[in-house]
Amino acid sequence: MAQQRGQATGDSLKSAHSVSLKVLRLSRPSLATQYPLPNSKDLGIPPKASLAYPSHNDTNDQFILSPVLNLPEAFGSAYVGETFSCTLCANNEVDPIDTTKAISGVRIQGDMQTPSNPTGSPLELVGSQEEGEDTLSPGLGESLQRILRFELKEEGNHVLAVTVTYTETALGEGKAASGRVRTFRKLYQFVAQQLLNVRTKARETSQSNGSTRYLLEAQLENIGEAAVCLEAVNVNPKPPLRSTSLNWDMQPSELNAPILSPRDVVQVAFLLDHQPGITDGTTGTIEDDKRVLGQLAIQWRSALGDRGSLSTGWLTARR
Repeated sequence: MAQQRGQATGDSLKSAHSVSLKVLRLSRPSLATQYPLPNSKDLGIPPKASLAYPSHNDTNDQFILSPVLNLPEAFGSAYVGETFSCTLCANNEVDPIDTTKAISGVRIQGDMQTPSNPTGSPLELVGSQEEGEDTLSPGLGESLQRILRFELKEEGNHVLAVTVTYTETALGEGKAASGRVRTFRKLYQFVAQQLLNVRTKARETSQSNGSTRYLLEAQLENIGEAAVCLEAVNVNPKPPLRSTSLNWDMQPSELNAPILSPRDVVQVAFLLDHQPGITDGTTGTIEDDKRVLGQLAIQWRSALGDRGSLSTGWLTARR
């Protein structure tokens, strides 16, 4: 998980808790890479020894990717426009030979603190419990698990605050003697970064009939750590304008969405003109005699299919 910032406890200083918390980020596995050795007798090493997944059918497999899946070794990067997912596990840590206490009513709550909302907002957690049931009593060695998903909408520090509440019951001669509610809270900090750097430029052009139209250009740079595939780049125009794409999707039958490796740049362009039969008037103008054209909407997928989306602010051009 991300960096653990600290722990605010009520009675944790008096005695150790009977429940522990593990927070793990959910992300797709990646294909394991292999670097095959040349088939040479001088090395004295079988070529299969360098393969992550030796094939019995092909002893000369030189392909760098294997069918083996690798789980992520670290937290990784979190990007604006993608969905942050993690699993919260409250584990019953009571010693199996300890017959003096038992736990019940375990409950997990999560809050996400963002740059625009430093106090945090409650998160909706999902799990395998029945609908409406938010507490369980995991047995010895068992755990209560919940999954959270949070759409990252802004750049900067994010803090995941997780609170675990449970009832610890002292047992006497096989019967419940007393119970107390215990709680602890842990904070996990991570940083959401921009994946795409967007630079736009708009200028006014004139048609032969004298009506005004605008040419909107944008450069999209991948400033992340891995390649992404652009699924769609569109403009949501401000009425009475309409948008026409001048990009790879002009010919749907020949659709070939670009793949951006880190630091790659792709340029897109759109033509915006007035819809027939709709008068312009002063609709869409703002201060400094600028014309609001619309918003740029971008959708992408990561190398293993995770979706992401981003919308810019209102784009303008001088009238």
